[in-house]
Amino acid sequence: MEEEEMHIGLIGLGKMGGNMRTRLRAGGIEVTGYDRNPEVSDAASVAEMVAALPAPRTVWVMVPAGKITDSVITELGGLLEPGDLVIDGGNSRFSDDFEHAKELGEKGIDYVDAGVSGGVWGVENGYGLMVGGSAEQVARVMPVFDALRPEGPREEGFVHVGEIGAGHYAKMVHNGIEYAMMQAFAEGFELLEARKDLIKDVPGTFEAWQRGTVVRSWLLDLLVLALKEDPTLAEIEGYVEDSGEGRWTIEEAINNAVAVPTIAASIFARFVSRQEDSPAMKAVAALRNQFGGHSVKSAE
Repeated sequence: MEEEEMHIGLIGLGKMGGNMRTRLRAGGIEVTGYDRNPEVSDAASVAEMVAALPAPRTVWVMVPAGKITDSVITELGGLLEPGDLVIDGGNSRFSDDFEHAKELGEKGIDYVDAGVSGGVWGVENGYGLMVGGSAEQVARVMPVFDALRPEGPREEGFVHVGEIGAGHYAKMVHNGIEYAMMQAFAEGFELLEARKDLIKDVPGTFEAWQRGTVVRSWLLDLLVLALKEDPTLAEIEGYVEDSGEGRWTIEEAINNAVAVPTIAASIFARFVSRQEDSPAMKAVAALRNQFGGHSVKSAE
């Protein structure tokens, strides 16, 4: 069967890449992986990995977006041959795909972009895949996508969104939605915690939403899991980073005059989380004091 004969290279064996290699192998795909960490790498170099692959070669890139991905794409451009294929499965900005496809295309190397969702749970549950590229190239590596996606109907875990860039664009919007959903659960948690005089079981409240309610979701399940480990989240600092995709979503919304107030608010909330003492809130307090004589707290 074709699934048993498929052999790909995989660059980047970190939290996502390492688990993806495991799932691919379990799905009958032969994988030669490369990572800068020799303890997890199957090959001593990218060149050695490429040499181990049968032509036409397929190499999946799973490294941090930006300059690192750029350098890997350039390196592959010097090692691969016409007819080979590169898949970028990282969180690259969709506009970077245009540049990468052009750079490789000049050497006759094909390119596909794949938005991948599933995090550390993907090795067991499968990964949600959003793919951009030509129908011919996507069909060529469908056994790889089928091995990675969740079990069940293909269309519920995989989509060929459109041409190059479409996969990462869809993943960008997915992550923007994810930001907003997480923020809504977080605000609900804070309000429930604020009324401990009335609400005697905050973790149990979220747990009771898991089956019959309209907010049931995997994110809710993960929140319930977190609250079982730490019922008041006392051991976690409320400092939240962002991967960049929320920002890109808002930039695209502005460029296309599409209103995304909920997503925008969620990323601004993350910015606030990083401030020990908000300059903006200091300004608000000063203004209330100036026009209304409202008391202010002096900084000790």
